[in-house]
Amino acid sequence: MRPRAINLKHYFLGDINPVIRFLVISDTVILGASGLLGPIFALFIEEFIQGGNEAVAGLAASIYLFTRSVFQIPIAHLIDKIRGEKDDFWFMFVFSILMAVTPLSYLFINTPLELYIVEFFLGLFSAFTYPTFMATFTRHIDREKEGTEWGVYFTLTGLTSALLAAIGGFVAAVEGFHILIIAVVFLSVIGAFLLLPIRPYIRS
Repeated sequence: MRPRAINLKHYFLGDINPVIRFLVISDTVILGASGLLGPIFALFIEEFIQGGNEAVAGLAASIYLFTRSVFQIPIAHLIDKIRGEKDDFWFMFVFSILMAVTPLSYLFINTPLELYIVEFFLGLFSAFTYPTFMATFTRHIDREKEGTEWGVYFTLTGLTSALLAAIGGFVAAVEGFHILIIAVVFLSVIGAFLLLPIRPYIRS
């Protein structure tokens, strides 16, 4: 008789194939890092961007989401046309690195236009990482564990983002936004490099 309850070891990424394990760990770190800044990003805009207000913050978020949405399908179609998984992996890894280091530009920009340009490139880079991540995850997910493994992914990334959102607010209040942004970049780069262990499992 098959057990009905989920085994606790799934939450610790046991009994999961290595590709899924490192994809989950990588995205948990990357999304957790973005959670440090995301909830208080509007406060950063108000403090460091000339004329920064709710409208500027809303337009910046809109540019990021619009750019990602518009480019995702053409990019996904492109990677589907290239046979094998190596292209998916390298797109995912390279653009994860680019996404990780882009927030460093927040340390140097001070006008809304500069902010909009940064958000455009973040949207473009994420348009490469999301389809390639999802495609790789889908190909390597364990049979008859699809729901469990997606559930573990969303649970771990969600819990980490929730925890680091609280920490991010504290760091910004005590140490300032500059230290917080450097921490975001540092953790995001670590998360991107955690994709490298899956390379031996990528099919040509």
